[in-house]
Amino acid sequence: MTMGPCIGARVFLADDHPAVREGLTLRLLQERFEVCGEAENLAELVARIDASAADIALVDLTLCEESGLDLIPELRVRGIPVLVYSMHEDAETVRRAFARGAASYVTKRETSAVLVDAVRRTLAGERYVSPRIAAALDAAGEQDETAARAASLSERERQTLDLLAKGEANIEIAAALGVSVRTVESYCARILVKLNLDGMKSLRKYAIRDYKPS
Repeated sequence: MTMGPCIGARVFLADDHPAVREGLTLRLLQERFEVCGEAENLAELVARIDASAADIALVDLTLCEESGLDLIPELRVRGIPVLVYSMHEDAETVRRAFARGAASYVTKRETSAVLVDAVRRTLAGERYVSPRIAAALDAAGEQDETAARAASLSERERQTLDLLAKGEANIEIAAALGVSVRTVESYCARILVKLNLDGMKSLRKYAIRDYKPS
């Protein structure tokens, strides 16, 4: 992608930390963008955004006790694409931001080069997620898929998984269910197949970390 169409693009910054806004301004000026306005909360953004004639807005999601998510619809109705620039990296927050109308999402742990690339791509009409966010969404997708598979477990298999989630050993599970250890091993083998996991270590890790017992 060439830089030409982005030169002089007007960027509005919404972040409640003055030092962050100053750093962003310096970096964007290096890339020949124009910072056309700043806000640290919802009221300031609403008051200033129209006069700024912004081409894009960089929005943090934590703004002086307010949620930057509430800013996204305000900007969307004005036709201004929103690039979320936030410390929040969990998949649920990212999904909520896109549901509100965000165009792109970059975590503050990325390099400034990633942010600049995101600005350019967003201005070009692309939806962009930074590498860390892409990894978080991929991981969440895998967890969602495994959770969906868990719905196919039988009652005995679910009881076994419940006990694994509590850290119980096979012999303790057998005693709790009134079956033999060999039967518990059989339950575990079937669970592994249904959840597409590759061994007891993975199963116990899933049960303790990701599974929500009934």
